Amino acid sequence: MFSGKVNWHGGMCFEGTSGSNHKIMMDTGKEMGGTDRGARPTEILLMSLAGCSGIDVVHILEKMHLTIDEFAISVEGDRAATEPKFFTEIRLLYSLKGAALTQEKVERAIRLSQEKYCSIANNLNKVSRIVFAYELNGERYPKEGWMA
Repeated sequence: MFSGKVNWHGGMCFEGTSGSNHKIMMDTGKEMGGTDRGARPTEILLMSLAGCSGIDVVHILEKMHLTIDEFAISVEGDRAATEPKFFTEIRLLYSLKGAALTQEKVERAIRLSQEKYCSIANNLNKVSRIVFAYELNGERYPKEGWMA
């Protein structure tokens, strides 16, 4: 079982503490009554997706006995215009560098994460379209992108 707790810090600011005792600050901007002391909960949701998938990709590539020299994931999402303003589309750009990494193995690792292992992706894809591209040693796949 996973758990956590959030404590109110006034205004729109909450500090979350995970069951594993890690903290994260959440807030809104001044336009929503906050003081901008933390990330927006929706930003944390997107970062959670990227982190979950990233952990999967590293684990899968390591099981293939491949070395990753650099790895970053950019994520962005579009929200519905009306409440509850769920994410309609989420885009991930995986950027990896490593001499032994191949296009086939990187794409396989990403697909396994997105389609099988990442529990966050498999929850979000019930209401959101999740798409991805990747850069491998500076080369982008697919060649024409939808994300800057």
